[in-house]
Formats: sequence, C-alpha cells, structure tokens
Amino acid sequence: MNWDRLFEDLEGQLASEWEAERAARDAESERLRIAQLTLRSRLRFLCERQASIVMDLANGRRLPLTLRTVGADWIAADSTTARGGGSAQSMLVIPLHAVHAISTDHGMVLGSLDEQAAASSPLRERMTLGFILRDLARRRVPLHLSTANAEDIHGTIDRAGSDHLDLALHDAGTARLAGAVQGFRIVPFEAVVSVRTTGDQPL
Repeated sequence: MNWDRLFEDLEGQLASEWEAERAARDAESERLRIAQLTLRSRLRFLCERQASIVMDLANGRRLPLTLRTVGADWIAADSTTARGGGSAQSMLVIPLHAVHAISTDHGMVLGSLDEQAAASSPLRERMTLGFILRDLARRRVPLHLSTANAEDIHGTIDRAGSDHLDLALHDAGTARLAGAVQGFRIVPFEAVVSVRTTGDQPL
C-alpha cells in the first residue's frame, strides 16, 4: 500500500467536504442577507447612481424616471415629458406604497443586491411624505396630484395632516387666489400616487 497516495486521497476528500460545507454556509448566509434587504435600501443604491428606470405605479401608469433621492416613505425622481414640440422637466415625489415595479438593467439589479450605499443624507431619509407635503403647502407650490384611481388634479396644498391633505383646485398656470379656486379636495396619503411640480418649482 502506498501510504502517501492514501493520505493524499484522504486529504482531497476532506478538503472537498470542507469546501462543500463552506459553500453551503456561504449560500445560507447570502439567503439570510437578501431576506433582510428592504426596498428602500435597494432604492438608495439606485438613487446614489441616479439610475434611469421605468416605474410601474399603483394607478397603472409606467413612467421613465431618473431617481434622485429616497426618504422615509417616498422617493424623488426627475421626469422628462414631450410638450409642444419640445420637452419639459418635472420633479416627482412618489410614495413607496404607490410603487408596483421598477424596471432597470441587470447590472443595476445585481448592484442593488451587493452594495449597500450609505445614506447620502441621514436627515433626508428620516423625512416622511407628510413632512414634504407640509413644506409644499407652506411654500404655496402649485402641483399636479395623481391618485390611485388614475385621476390627475391640479392645485395647491392648503394644509397637510398626519395622513391626508387638503388641496385647493385651480387651473395650471394660475396662482391660488380665491377667485381662481374651483373647489377643494381632501385626499388621504394612501390615495396619493405621485406629486409633480414643474422644473421652475423645485421641491
């Protein structure tokens, strides 16, 4: 019997068993890590890279967007739409509850799994949708509001509570003056799909 060959065989078997055990541990560890991933952490990665995506929303719309920043329960993005032979830049705030799907390239999908980007602004990531809407009300910013039933309404937020807002309805391009207001709407936050402002009215 060749002892050297015997021990080499045994060492090879043991190394293979150890490698298989390590691979199984690594695979289980990766499954556990992915199981703890949140949508916000993946969106943070995409925002850090200002990824171009297509987002499916709760009202059935599909929007091409460039992601900018993520908050506590919302995401901000830029949208370019064709208008009058040219294009117009809009800024959107989209509640996370209104996001149904995100389409992007495979590299971004994998990157959002592997790299957990640090928060660019921890304070911004603590801002809630209500906080953003109250600021828009304070600044009297005219906006377009899309709702879950695919309704688009234009107006100015008069006030925002803990889970709803009051919108004064008026035509686009007009200021929120008493004579221009056509009605009022109370809208629960859960019905909001997107809030859009024009490029000259920054969020």
